[in-house]
Amino acid sequence: MTRAGATRAARLVHLDDRLAILAKPAGLSLATSRREPEAAARRLVAALPAAERELLAGRELHLVHRLDEPTSGLVAVALDADLHRELATAFAERRVGKVYLALVWGRPRPGRGVYDSPLGPDRADRRRMKVDPAGRPARTDYLVLAVAPHVSLVALWPRTGRTHQLRVHLAAAGHPIVGDDLYGGPRHRAVRDAAVRAALDPGRALLHAWRLELPGREPSRFEAPLPEDFRRAAASCGLALAFSQNLWQAPPELPH
Repeated sequence: MTRAGATRAARLVHLDDRLAILAKPAGLSLATSRREPEAAARRLVAALPAAERELLAGRELHLVHRLDEPTSGLVAVALDADLHRELATAFAERRVGKVYLALVWGRPRPGRGVYDSPLGPDRADRRRMKVDPAGRPARTDYLVLAVAPHVSLVALWPRTGRTHQLRVHLAAAGHPIVGDDLYGGPRHRAVRDAAVRAALDPGRALLHAWRLELPGREPSRFEAPLPEDFRRAAASCGLALAFSQNLWQAPPELPH
């Protein structure tokens, strides 16, 4: 849950006969059990405004992928079993394009790079993952978009889909996500202005699944606007939120 104590509304980004793309609000869990495989998708649909929720009434709902509870942004829901299998295979084969935005402490250097430390469970804390040389391979491409005195706005391209991958890679690099209590994000890093401190203490990790590109679909590209708490935190630090349309793919070279 967000610190406000209630999950904000989800939004319907795209709907056709076979596919729904929704913007998940922070604070909504997509945990799924084998006994109730559609439960998470139904929770997500239940968070839609009434008019949008009605468009999906009575439909099959198959959640294709998940986001962590504190993460906001795009989630694909297949409306039939065949498309669910097709998209699940595309995710497993890493043919799906994903772009995240994060507000992080400090300034990652260089401004364009790759985090590729393998990850495994943290046996000292079952809630967490950690960098582990014996863990599973993990790769995250990143690009610093804007820098302020205390924080940076970063675009992230996960090339693998490990649990908490972006959060762990950033924390291990010394740049935890603002608001990420689990991986060291709540530290205010010498921020003295009370209003800025409040904006940088949002009650959740400021990580947003911003763009999604699905192979073989038309349209194939989808985007979820940044939620208000993310915008407020960035604005409090003077960060601009104007993005290049070229960010669907990670740039091949360091920015100049």
